[in-house]
Amino acid sequence: MRKTFIKIVFVLAAAVSLVSCREDETIFLSSDKNVAAPRSDGNIEGFYLLNEGNMGMNRASIDVFNYRTGTYTTDVYSERNPTVVKELGDVGNDIQIYGNKVYAVINVSNKVEVIDKWTAKRIKKIDIPNCRYVTFYKDKAYVSSYAGPVAIDPNAEIGFVAEIDTTSLEITRKVTVGYQPEQMVVHNGKLYVANSGGYRVPDYDRTVSVIDLETFTEIKKIDVGINLYGMRIDSRGDIYVSSRGDYYNTPSNLFVIDTKTDEKKMQLDIPALGMCMDDDKLYFYSVSWSYLTNSNKVTYGILDTKTKKIISDKIITDGTDKQIMIPYGLQVNPETKEIYITDAQNYVVTGYIYCFTPDGKLKWKTTAGNIPAHIAFITKN
Repeated sequence: MRKTFIKIVFVLAAAVSLVSCREDETIFLSSDKNVAAPRSDGNIEGFYLLNEGNMGMNRASIDVFNYRTGTYTTDVYSERNPTVVKELGDVGNDIQIYGNKVYAVINVSNKVEVIDKWTAKRIKKIDIPNCRYVTFYKDKAYVSSYAGPVAIDPNAEIGFVAEIDTTSLEITRKVTVGYQPEQMVVHNGKLYVANSGGYRVPDYDRTVSVIDLETFTEIKKIDVGINLYGMRIDSRGDIYVSSRGDYYNTPSNLFVIDTKTDEKKMQLDIPALGMCMDDDKLYFYSVSWSYLTNSNKVTYGILDTKTKKIISDKIITDGTDKQIMIPYGLQVNPETKEIYITDAQNYVVTGYIYCFTPDGKLKWKTTAGNIPAHIAFITKN
């Protein structure tokens, strides 16, 4: 009989934070909070939220929301894995689910944590230096890596993508890409990798690497724009690539790649950082830092991917956006169309997760971990 999300993941200790000792560390056990009315319909059971945690502090953590009970539970990984030294690790950079396994990319700890989807217990730790993001194709996981140490360096190493067999959880192949590779998408047997070159400032990379997945070789580099970061793909095969700009005179931007020609076909002149694709809509936000003004400019929007036109310059419609200091994560439930946005606050204190109706009105808000960022939905099968 299938393990149920409610019985396995949420048989947790208490509704308040408890404290225990792991040698010389203080461990805060998970806590539950009822934030929404229970739902019994749909294929989505809930979601995991990966909190990045401030660099150097080993504060990465995983929370979980259960649609069946309406309960939000913080820091389930630490409680479910009490023997893991330094808990989840330093800087949680991505979380994705493939099959019955959850893959959490822990950047500065140089590892991918693979945990059971239903119990949140560790299955295996895969060592990959300065790993960034993960995507999947035909029972393989692909993890981007900066390769070298965390450091601004004009001579920083060129990056690579590691291929992992999702059954054995062993690294099977590696391919060199561009400098400081970030997010990736797969289409028609090819892996597209956004290269940032962020460590080589001001000599940023400006390319997307195209990898043939059968031979696992780079077959092309597409010139797109400097300091590339995010990638999403629509139903017609157009890839949306965000650029963070140079934080001075070259602003953040959004580009479109045509996968039929593997060429850049549009520059949309829209600032974008975090993105989420739902049906034919690209939801996005931007937090554009400028060294010229020493300030951030925060914007939101929804793009019609068929027309490449802005539908709305708002995602939040009830004024709640004024409460959000630094939007840091964005996801849309593909069934209910509820919108989730996380707030990193000042990057030091505990952040928040907000749930909005499809038309952008607040449903609930609750405390998450330090720098809440990445959401992965948990499905029944």
